[in-house]
Amino acid sequence: MRGRLWRAWRGGWGRGRGLGTAAAGGGSRGREKPPWRVLFFGTDSFAAEALRALRAAREPGPGALVDRLEVVTLPSELPKGHAVKHCAEQFQVPVHLWPDTGPCEHFDVGVVASFGRLLSEDLILRFPYGVLNVHPSCLPRWRGPAPIIHTVLHGDTITGVTIMQIRPKRFDVGPIIKQETVAVPAGCSVKELELLLSKLGANMLISVLQDLPECLRNKKEQPKEGVTLAPKVSASMSYVQWEEQTSEQVLRMHRALGAMIPLQTLWMGTVTKLVDLVDVDPGLPGHLATEAGPSPGSVVFHKQSQTLMVHCKEGWVGVRALILKKKLTASDFYNGYLHQWFQQDPRALPGECKFQTLKPPVAKKSPEGAGLHAHNRQH
Repeated sequence: MRGRLWRAWRGGWGRGRGLGTAAAGGGSRGREKPPWRVLFFGTDSFAAEALRALRAAREPGPGALVDRLEVVTLPSELPKGHAVKHCAEQFQVPVHLWPDTGPCEHFDVGVVASFGRLLSEDLILRFPYGVLNVHPSCLPRWRGPAPIIHTVLHGDTITGVTIMQIRPKRFDVGPIIKQETVAVPAGCSVKELELLLSKLGANMLISVLQDLPECLRNKKEQPKEGVTLAPKVSASMSYVQWEEQTSEQVLRMHRALGAMIPLQTLWMGTVTKLVDLVDVDPGLPGHLATEAGPSPGSVVFHKQSQTLMVHCKEGWVGVRALILKKKLTASDFYNGYLHQWFQQDPRALPGECKFQTLKPPVAKKSPEGAGLHAHNRQH
């Protein structure tokens, strides 16, 4: 207790507000039941859904769940800022730009959703009920900043949302307060899954706040088995490996990354971005779907569907639009590149006309040979 009181004093709890009652979570500062005073930390559209739920729970009346609500978000170069900032301004909720958090001692509990910054122990201890995190996975699976992307990328059929309690210094390792699972819809994109999980997470958060003390008493530590990591997305994750990936894996890459980073490949030595990928229609001519001769990366244009068919390690994937110097439809690519390529060499086989795998750049050693020039630092 002495250590906690000292941290509280350093955090400013004792500045005329009653140090003993503040540290114990009682008196004029701590509350034993709703309505709660909530400080919300978040950035993106997933987090904005939780913020909307908190704002709705603030409506006056006997069942009000939230009394005071303020927001902490990250600075942004966008004119309107992140989705959370835009949402908070619409609701006229006070906004603080990180690392400014405002007067945390005036709140009962913190709530984090898609914030991307570690909270210090001193900051966490300023909240009598700690800090809750709305995390879109079934922890301990997919700890890290990109759980929804990795759920789609790896073809998970089951996912969910975890409400956990934040611990300092490490992401997503705290005890589980509430967890619910949901089936991943077949063929869904990251955006579609994010919308589904954001609504589930917002409802779960409200459920926890309705009986917060009891939920915290029943929390449980995460299991040590089944831990997987969901690291931040990098450009090299978008490089299609035609020789190693099946058509299903390539399509999953597109659904997971395409909205953020188009898939990338090489055409005659030039980097090409694939921006509209589709599954191969079973009704297409049989030789496109079953021909074993073409090597991975081979390209055939199917005129009836206006689609480029690209051979993978197993199966074919359809490409309807791509960027090669400028955005092209599949028909544009055929007329400007494929058709011209065959005209120059009429004896060329279709299997020789192909996309090639783009290789990640080789990291250069420092002059002292003691490390790499670039590091992808995770936050």
